[in-house]
Amino acid sequence: MKPLRLVPRNTTFRFVSLRRMFYVISIAALIVSAGLFFTRGLNLGIDFLGGIMIEAKTNGPADLGAMRAELGGLGLGEVTLQEFGAPDDVLIRVARQPGGEKEQQVAVARVKQALAAMGRGDISYRRVEFVGPKVSAELVEAGITAVIAAVFLMLLYIWFRFEWQFSIGAVIALIHDVGLTMGMFALTQFEFNLASIAAILTIVGYSINDTVVVYDRVRENLRKYKTMPLDELANLSLNETLSRTTMTSLTTMLALLALYFFGGEVIEGFVFAMMFGVVVGTYSSIFIAVALLLEMKPTRRAKPDTDADATKAD
Repeated sequence: MKPLRLVPRNTTFRFVSLRRMFYVISIAALIVSAGLFFTRGLNLGIDFLGGIMIEAKTNGPADLGAMRAELGGLGLGEVTLQEFGAPDDVLIRVARQPGGEKEQQVAVARVKQALAAMGRGDISYRRVEFVGPKVSAELVEAGITAVIAAVFLMLLYIWFRFEWQFSIGAVIALIHDVGLTMGMFALTQFEFNLASIAAILTIVGYSINDTVVVYDRVRENLRKYKTMPLDELANLSLNETLSRTTMTSLTTMLALLALYFFGGEVIEGFVFAMMFGVVVGTYSSIFIAVALLLEMKPTRRAKPDTDADATKAD
């Protein structure tokens, strides 16, 4: 049985020779993302704006579609529903209402009345919580801290495993991926909540994994081919890892597509962000990370492998 290959063996694509063009594309995309972020902004969810959380238990599997349609017509702003551990356990989130605690209590009463009018009087309410502005502000701060900490720790990891030139290139590629993902959220207006922070952190991990694979081959070839020009060595390393990179991205995308089409609207924004991140992470690993590494002139410290050099020269 022949192995599945998306990319032929021994490709000779000249990635590095086009790096100026990809710099321009990436910088333009980041500028557009920043413009969208500061003009349209993010569609912040209840986690970051505050609101009401109601955990309800139904008698039998909950009809989330019907409940979502009924509660969405109450004029309470954003209302989201999702299963919470079991098919008969539902978490209802309602946007924070203008006013104080009294207005929040009125909104809760309207939700309960609407569900009772649907013939769901058998619902029991396990808890009702109000997410106030102070808590939501703390969540915003925690989310920003988590992303910055993840990028900083990746910087230390790459610096420890390789050299400082590799770490700088990898972190710039990570910032590139995070910036474009934030621009995507501003463009599509998908709800930005704690799940979105989780998606960004997952994208950071996925992108650095791809980048480390390519960087590892670059380091290996730096030791192996002591006299090969850096541009040629970078192209060789990228072509040698191209099949692995594309196959990993494809298999990940297949799983995400299944989640996107069959996972329901509750995780739609999260999964779309993941799919976007896979594409952007793969792009940056191939076209940006290694190109940035070349700009910083990585050193060759290992002893020359004369046999390998001679073979390459032949």
